[in-house]
Amino acid sequence: MPDPDLLPRLRADLAAAAYTVDGVEDALGPVAAGALHREQRLPADLATRHRSEPAAVLVRLFALGFPVAWDDADRALPTLRADGAVQLGLARAEGADLRATCDLRPYADDTHQWWVASDLSEIATGRPLAETHVLGIGNASTTLAEWTIRRPAGRALDLGVGSAVQSLHLATHADQIVGTDVSERALAFARFNADLNGLDIELRQGSLLDPVAVQRFDLVVSNPPFVITPRSAGVPRYEYRDAGLVGDGVVEALVRRVGEHLEPGGVAQFLGNWEIRRGADWRDRWREWLDGTGLDAWVIQRDVQDPAEYAELWARDAGARSGAPGFDAMYAAWLADFADRDIEGIGFGIITLQRPVGERDPWVDLVEVAGPVAPAVGHAVDAGLRARTAIAEGGAAYLLDTPWSAAPDVTEERHQRPGAEDPTVILARQGAGLRRTVQLDTVAAGLLSVCDGSLTPRLALAAIASLLDLDDEHVTEVAVPTLRTLVADGFLVS
Repeated sequence: MPDPDLLPRLRADLAAAAYTVDGVEDALGPVAAGALHREQRLPADLATRHRSEPAAVLVRLFALGFPVAWDDADRALPTLRADGAVQLGLARAEGADLRATCDLRPYADDTHQWWVASDLSEIATGRPLAETHVLGIGNASTTLAEWTIRRPAGRALDLGVGSAVQSLHLATHADQIVGTDVSERALAFARFNADLNGLDIELRQGSLLDPVAVQRFDLVVSNPPFVITPRSAGVPRYEYRDAGLVGDGVVEALVRRVGEHLEPGGVAQFLGNWEIRRGADWRDRWREWLDGTGLDAWVIQRDVQDPAEYAELWARDAGARSGAPGFDAMYAAWLADFADRDIEGIGFGIITLQRPVGERDPWVDLVEVAGPVAPAVGHAVDAGLRARTAIAEGGAAYLLDTPWSAAPDVTEERHQRPGAEDPTVILARQGAGLRRTVQLDTVAAGLLSVCDGSLTPRLALAAIASLLDLDDEHVTEVAVPTLRTLVADGFLVS
């Protein structure tokens, strides 16, 4: 059992060495730091190879996987020392050098600084990942963190906790956190990271929602093992990405079961892949999954890949490359699996589910948002969730009798042919949040132009109908769907 004083020493040494997100950026420079984010090691190697300041030594040791001189490690970790790193299981002696046995990197949001330990990456080991590999800070985990709502929560669940990246964020706004994972190795990393960062997290082992039977939470977040992996010999099954179910079964299971574990008004957010059958719309699958759950659902499809693109992505993720032994067989197994089930596309996106507070019909919004979104978009997701809920509870009267104002990031764009008196296309664009674009007709454009918080849409539409010599009831009825979209997506705010 390591000395309990070692973790505070490690934490103090990392901070003193400026082994932080900004400190590493400064030590490497923007080019090498950017390459390292893309999992290219050479520029960071060249930037640190002949340097002995603490941040550079720690980058070489824990991020790049190079051995460092024992004396250099002692200077970089002056209170923990190299011996302490060995006692904590972070490194091992290798002659006169110290070599890391895990990856340890800084991580941060706008106001918090953390460190995350995980298994060494492929760029550090030069080998394909082990099937028990525990991921650290990856694109999927940072995507989920950016999209997660950050309203105060009493109890939060980090389902598939991994190295506890989501739990670090949850600790900023949740009173209690439970983390679950099927992997003992992942739970060990999660415990280490929680202790290193001074967080109180209850960890439980088990599959999906089994460890929290009959318990409810205000917020459930999950970067689940959603990768669709063929059940074929020779195709590795990684614990961090493969739940052992056929096709997109893990996402379906979460959708159908998570409502039992949400408090009224509770929210679940997770990433996922879903299969798109030949000739079908991706929304068909989601309507099938959601039927009977009683949950509000906002599913945002961010990307669609064909079977070949998908197979290549996840083969590369595991360290396999074209031409390497076994690559063609693995690739063929993926293609055969999709062909057998008549799958022509695989969707990826962010799922937000909510248990209604009272008795009402749930709302469902299945949309595509393929373009770039604003950083830390979770606040926009929260606002959109609240807006859609208010619309479901208040109906058309709520939309028509609230004095809305155009959000400050909204602009209008008009297109017309040379010499034409009127525009042929009018677009409202959103500069923040999801950066949506909505096409407007003349009435909707007129309504948006007068939304300054002083007039309700009902009165404004009546005035617009009068100006255009149209029936005001008909104008109002036709305008309501666009008004609903503008309010739901934050173009109009109260």
